[in-house]
Amino acid sequence: MGEVLLLGMTHFPRLRLPDEQWNALFLKMLQDPAVPEHMRDPAAWPEGLRAEWSDDQGLAAARAQRKALTKDFRIMRAELDRFDPDFIVIWGDDQYENFREDGIPPYSILAYDHIDVEAHKLRPIKNADATRAITLDQSGAGESDETIRIDCHREGAKHFASGLINRGFDVTYAYKPRHLGLGHAFLNTILYLGADERGFPWKIVPFAVNCYGRIVISQKGFPRSLSETPTDDLDPPSPPAWRCFDMGAKCARIAKESPYRIAFIASSSWSHAFMTRKNYLLFPDMEADKKLYADLVAGEFASWRERTLEQIEDSGQQEVLNWVCLAGAFHELGTKPDFAHFHETYLFNSPKVFVSGAG
Repeated sequence: MGEVLLLGMTHFPRLRLPDEQWNALFLKMLQDPAVPEHMRDPAAWPEGLRAEWSDDQGLAAARAQRKALTKDFRIMRAELDRFDPDFIVIWGDDQYENFREDGIPPYSILAYDHIDVEAHKLRPIKNADATRAITLDQSGAGESDETIRIDCHREGAKHFASGLINRGFDVTYAYKPRHLGLGHAFLNTILYLGADERGFPWKIVPFAVNCYGRIVISQKGFPRSLSETPTDDLDPPSPPAWRCFDMGAKCARIAKESPYRIAFIASSSWSHAFMTRKNYLLFPDMEADKKLYADLVAGEFASWRERTLEQIEDSGQQEVLNWVCLAGAFHELGTKPDFAHFHETYLFNSPKVFVSGAG
């Protein structure tokens, strides 16, 4: 019987940038002419957003959150060191990176042998420093022109693809990339876990989930303003939460029946301001995120499986579909997180969550 470790974490791109730039997306959205005039006044903002904004436009808040996120990334790394998996399956969104107009699978297992990634070309961050020697508690570390070699576990990927297909999940698989070898959801996860010059010794199985669904092509992976966000030519939807949940459960069962020690990682932050139109694309849906978090910690998984795409899109929670897979795995294994931490932020686009649990 196989052994399983379940982890969830953020791949927050701005962790690779100086603290002074963490408020850039909020400032961009705030300047959008389509934002109602009253929303430019801090008096109309949620109390948490006003507190983070303070008198320095969020600089102290950025420094505090970097410190907090760094601590939890080191906890996740310690869990991996202790468990020492044969390979790691990462559920991550593809944000118009490897999958574009020539094909958008609901989910796809990337059965590569290895992939070489030029860190400075990684979208959506441009001209950002990123190396395997990145230091999370310092901003702007590293050389941006480094090529990073990522070792993958092809046999493990084929094992999961075969197991899912045999169980009725028609997942796609690929032996080579289309446009970009690995999107930021995967590479940032590896960078952050391999920080502090520790390196990243494990092979991975990237498992791409089409989280962006109806806006994956129409927005081309970038935030759009209120006036630019398309409403009349949307793409087909992402897979529903119940399907992702059931697929994650099947993955856990496949892992337990395998000869491997396998770590699963759900990689994403939660509701994203730039997809939450009801909040004028300025701040995330904190109430919806806290409800999901409470249910996850308590092992109450029904709300995760039953959440509709309409609810997910209304709350800007598209990337949470990666975590729905993880919730399905927890449910299948009859367990719940034994470590969990919710990092609240209104200013920096999305709350960040870390969890871990043994299977």
